[in-house]
Amino acid sequence: MNSMPMSAQAQRSVQQLSAEAQRSVEQFLLAEAELMDNHQYDDWLALWDEDLIYWVPCNSDDQDPKNSVSLIYDRRGQLEDRLARLKGKFAFAQQPRSRLLRVVSNFVVREANADTIVVTSAFALGEIRAGHETHYFGRTRHVLNSDPSGLKIKEKKVMLLANDSPLNSVTFLL
Repeated sequence: MNSMPMSAQAQRSVQQLSAEAQRSVEQFLLAEAELMDNHQYDDWLALWDEDLIYWVPCNSDDQDPKNSVSLIYDRRGQLEDRLARLKGKFAFAQQPRSRLLRVVSNFVVREANADTIVVTSAFALGEIRAGHETHYFGRTRHVLNSDPSGLKIKEKKVMLLANDSPLNSVTFLL
């Protein structure tokens, strides 16, 4: 196995959380993935902070979402509308509903303080709908708030590897 040493900055970031806290963050993100895969929209929305940003850029990972087109750039009201459409009986783009499975890995805590944790991860997502299989790969950056009730997602940025290529209509949660 070829292992490369971590940079000093990466080592400092990881050391900011105890092993128990790191595991708690990883379990939170794995639970989020399972909720998305199982179309448990209300439970998934409950993981989010009231003042949220759910962002999926296109054409570049590092763009200004206010001045560039994004696949998704939702605040709370827009995300609630998106979920209402997905739950409704007229979500024709999800008839039949996608079968989803994602693998989330390579968790790296980039920042941590008393209130906020910034963590990146990688994912592989498979979708099967109407006999057609599609694969998505990418990285995710979560900004998590910690409060007495537990972790909440403040921001989620999903950077698809193929965000500069034509994509099929993504009618499920990334």
